[in-house]
Amino acid sequence: MAERTHTYHAEADVLSADLILPLKSEVRPQAYVNLPGTGGYLAERAEDFRLESVISFESAYTQVAGTPSDKPNGGWVTLATAVVEGLNVIDVVTADRIVAQISAEHPKEGYVPKVTFLGTRFEGLRIAGVPITPVIDLDFCGRYPGSNTLYLEDGEFRARVEKHRSTLGSDVDVRKPYSGTMPDSTELRKQWTAYIDPDPKKQGPRPDAFVTTSLINSIKVDSGKLPGTPYGNVLVVPKFGKIFLAELRVECDRFELTMIRLQMGCFVAGTGSATRSMVNGGTRP
Repeated sequence: MAERTHTYHAEADVLSADLILPLKSEVRPQAYVNLPGTGGYLAERAEDFRLESVISFESAYTQVAGTPSDKPNGGWVTLATAVVEGLNVIDVVTADRIVAQISAEHPKEGYVPKVTFLGTRFEGLRIAGVPITPVIDLDFCGRYPGSNTLYLEDGEFRARVEKHRSTLGSDVDVRKPYSGTMPDSTELRKQWTAYIDPDPKKQGPRPDAFVTTSLINSIKVDSGKLPGTPYGNVLVVPKFGKIFLAELRVECDRFELTMIRLQMGCFVAGTGSATRSMVNGGTRP
């Protein structure tokens, strides 16, 4: 049997935006890093970013790494981290520190990695000056389903996704990013089996199945009155827009975490995101 090889994949950035009001401007991903397929370590830093008085941060850094595991019979470990400090979006969304971190360990045998979000957090998050605490479930992906069972197939993971959806209320615009159909397990297994077939002539395309969910099911207001309404991980703030917290996109072998995503309208209009980390990777045969 041919020796197994692994191709690494990880990305991270701290801020991007596409603004229409009060000025038209594109903020390309800041401190962006992309890990080579051969692995290794890369890091970027950024200091004192400012787009007029609309978006700014004091400092930020990203890192990505891919190395063989040091455990007996271990496989391959991938890490992606994005950290921003002193974030300020038009004095409505501010935070002392935000960390998005994902680590995945691909097995020596099989294809499905173990995933952890350890280190991910919000520190000093405020909405219009009101301190809030998003309750983060670092174990959202639950127990490891096994090296040959996709998270999208796993009953416990699918139940957590449905539980998150139940927290979103009835607002169509709030629910829309999370309302995609859960992949059919039987059809997904057929597609995945074809994709990992060791015979290149029999291999099928990578399945395009995915779900978008969140590590957060609730938001606590530490003091004061929140200038908006929370729905699960989403804050709807009148005259500002929607704030989506700790969004997680899960594909068959890819995990992407965005700690803040903004859909803004009114005195500021446009979209943006802060602290995004993604890990992937592929093993053959």
